[in-house]
Amino acid sequence: MESSLVKDNPLLLPLNKEKTVYDGFITVQERDFRMRILLPADRQLKGAKLHCSWQLKHLLRGYEHIVKQRLQQSADLVSFILELKTVLEVGLKSRPVCRAISPPQYYSQLMSEMEALGWDKLLFIDTEFRTLRLKVEDSSGRQHILTIKLKSKHPAEAPECSADLPVPLALTWTPQSTLQQLHSQFVLVLESLTEFWDVLDEIDSQTWILEPEKPSRADTMRRIAIGNNMSIKVEVDPRHPKMLPECFLLGAENMVTPLRNKLNANMHLWNPNSSVLHNLRDVLEITFPSPATHEKSGIVFIRCRCGD
Repeated sequence: MESSLVKDNPLLLPLNKEKTVYDGFITVQERDFRMRILLPADRQLKGAKLHCSWQLKHLLRGYEHIVKQRLQQSADLVSFILELKTVLEVGLKSRPVCRAISPPQYYSQLMSEMEALGWDKLLFIDTEFRTLRLKVEDSSGRQHILTIKLKSKHPAEAPECSADLPVPLALTWTPQSTLQQLHSQFVLVLESLTEFWDVLDEIDSQTWILEPEKPSRADTMRRIAIGNNMSIKVEVDPRHPKMLPECFLLGAENMVTPLRNKLNANMHLWNPNSSVLHNLRDVLEITFPSPATHEKSGIVFIRCRCGD
């Protein structure tokens, strides 16, 4: 039995000559789990005690009765360990993959970087210290959130970053980079989009927006009510927010046609130094209804593309 136990579990070793105390690791699906087994003097498994690491306890949650039963019924330690491994394999397949604990250097590095960045910027951090949400304010006072998912080998591996933006988020990272540098890069990205958000904020505050109902900072489209069961759908380019946007007039054909004609005739009047809303008023020669004076009601629109 002894040779078979050592052969199958080379990391689980006896700690005394009586071989009543075993300590070490058992390996399941290429993962090592710490455990200790205390046998009575007669070395019968019925009186054995099993001590597990917290990872092993977590994995065996819900299987405790099976483990106790196997301790009572297994013929020897070798057969018990074999059945315990079977239970663990079932547990690993039925539960999400447990992350290995990062080395102490990971946590000290993270704490050091957060100290430099400022704890006041931290909105959230998960229990594994892998996912962080940082709050960032741009020069116009808009609030943004940068989500960072750190890799186990941080800072050697680049983290995954995401945010509510109308353009792909591209941040550079080297093994020498820090969260503070990442934060600074994100601020520059936000500043490059200030004019875009200024354009849309003006539209949102001064017109009756039909879609989207709750715009996010990533949305580039607005459907604006015009009146008489008509609306205009505009798609603003985040990189060139004051240029003529892609436009679609929506409504009954006999109502849309005059506005389409005006748009085509006055397109040359578009001033890239003015806001999109100001230009739309001039080009279409209309005044948009404000959100304060109109109620949203059920309106049926027919889709017609401007310029057709």
